[in-house]
Amino acid sequence: MKVILLQDIENLGKKYEIKEVKDGYARNFLLPGKMARAATRQALKWLGDQKEVIEKEAVEDLAKVQALASAMDGLEVSISVKIGEEGQLFESINSQKIAEKLKEMGFEVKKSQILLENPIKETGEFPVKINLDHNLEVEIKAIIAGEGGTKEEKEEE
Repeated sequence: MKVILLQDIENLGKKYEIKEVKDGYARNFLLPGKMARAATRQALKWLGDQKEVIEKEAVEDLAKVQALASAMDGLEVSISVKIGEEGQLFESINSQKIAEKLKEMGFEVKKSQILLENPIKETGEFPVKINLDHNLEVEIKAIIAGEGGTKEEKEEE
């Protein structure tokens, strides 16, 4: 029996693919669980309409992500943290803290998209890569400063 998958199903296929499955599997599992739909003429027409809508949404989403990437590329993110007398940080800077700071600045980025090999544990400037959707990658600069600024910043003032 040919069916149209309505969701991704492990070891079978992805959403909106047409698959040939055994009749019993379709009737007893896929169709009652609303995971698939019989591939009738009417269902195939519906599938064509769905694919057009999905393609249009994908193009719009790509444009949004490209705009976000161009706005973020080369961005400097300043994060102030408490430091000890010898310049050590009392807390490490991880992808969660960078994501929160970017959100404050108006950029919606998930912490899973921020690529940090290890948490940052000292003051200074650090390059941080961010993987956005559609395989777009940007690099920002995380500037970690002690509360009240680093020694260099105080000397400049």
